[in-house]
Amino acid sequence: MRQLDVNLMHPVEQINVIIGRIYRGGMTTTSGGNISIRDKNGDIWITPSGVDKGSLTTKDIMQVKKDGTIIGPHRPSSELPFHRAIYEARPEITAIIHAHPPALVAFSIAGIVPDTKIVPQAHHICGDVGFAPYGTPGSEDLGEKIAREFQDTRYRAVIMENHGVVLGGVDMMDAYQRFETLEFCCRTIINAKRLGGVNYLSDEQVSQYVNHLPENISYFMNIDYPSEERAIRREMVDIIRRACNQGLMISTYGTVSVRWKGDDFLITPSNMPRWDIVPGDIVQIKNGMAEAGKVPSRSVALHQRIYQLNPHINSIICTQPINLMAHAVSGSKFDVRTIPESWIFLQDVPSIHFGLIYNDVDRVAKMFNDNRVILVENDSVFVTGDKLLSTFDYLEVAEFSANSLVMATSIGELQPIGDEEIDALRVAFNIK
Repeated sequence: MRQLDVNLMHPVEQINVIIGRIYRGGMTTTSGGNISIRDKNGDIWITPSGVDKGSLTTKDIMQVKKDGTIIGPHRPSSELPFHRAIYEARPEITAIIHAHPPALVAFSIAGIVPDTKIVPQAHHICGDVGFAPYGTPGSEDLGEKIAREFQDTRYRAVIMENHGVVLGGVDMMDAYQRFETLEFCCRTIINAKRLGGVNYLSDEQVSQYVNHLPENISYFMNIDYPSEERAIRREMVDIIRRACNQGLMISTYGTVSVRWKGDDFLITPSNMPRWDIVPGDIVQIKNGMAEAGKVPSRSVALHQRIYQLNPHINSIICTQPINLMAHAVSGSKFDVRTIPESWIFLQDVPSIHFGLIYNDVDRVAKMFNDNRVILVENDSVFVTGDKLLSTFDYLEVAEFSANSLVMATSIGELQPIGDEEIDALRVAFNIK
């Protein structure tokens, strides 16, 4: 059985789950930020004022009735006026998130609206972003300024000058995924600028993301779930949760697959929040067909070809960690010749052009004969390995190394390990 969908929970449960994720993800402080839901009765459920976000419970969530009656043990958030103003301006919005995540605050301080066309699905999820001039927190004036931006139906996300960000959604998960993805974009852009600059995608390139979603997939019935297959599903879910908790994956993007037997494998589904995937959501791929009733990841064809052409590979992770993506969107070389352990685990990591994973699957799949990790410009990183835990370890090493490279730009010029030292590592660790 799958877990209860967040959007099917009571508003107090939804708010408690999401504010917990935001706080644990380092995207708000103990006292900062607020989120709300408007139910079908017109009542607003909102986080309280002055209550520790790290210990919030469902009993702390406040209800503000349509007639203004307040129910609950605390005062509602002081930012209630702008929540009301947004709901009045946009009837289709039923959930709002306001917080002060560091990268988005950096853009608000600089007075710059982030361009989300750094990876295709980010713009697809975030859309255009508005900018509201400064207003006193908690004031009706601030509410009017934000609502004025939301009156433009292009916007479901608005940067608040010298303040933070506010995002709306048709439900809470819609709002949260937009929030998480927008902060990912801002962190990636900032780190890419440290590396030299940002290469943005064109509208045509962004459209490739939609045009290359899986179509005409064949499906099979009479699905069998033997014990070893179920064990793989459980392991995949554990790794996905771990990746999300460690910031190696966000709810809107990340694919994990594991070879089951022969060239048959299991893969994560498409269009499902990564935080909430359970074993029953994993898609079985058998004889090139997907189990009926599920839609596999958009990169399923590439995963299948990698397994077919590389018998030594038994697991694949495709994701978008911030520091690796900073290299992917800046065009900077991801040089793993930083410390011996990084090169031993990863060897040299090539970058390939955006779109190649859609347009030449065979060519990309063959590259994994000689490469464990491949960076795809403005798209993702692919990590492969024998066992899933080892593949996850390689991903961690790659992102830690990329983080060190980003940090090094603030200190001085990179001093990589030389060819002579690399040759010595090849001999010492029997690396071809």
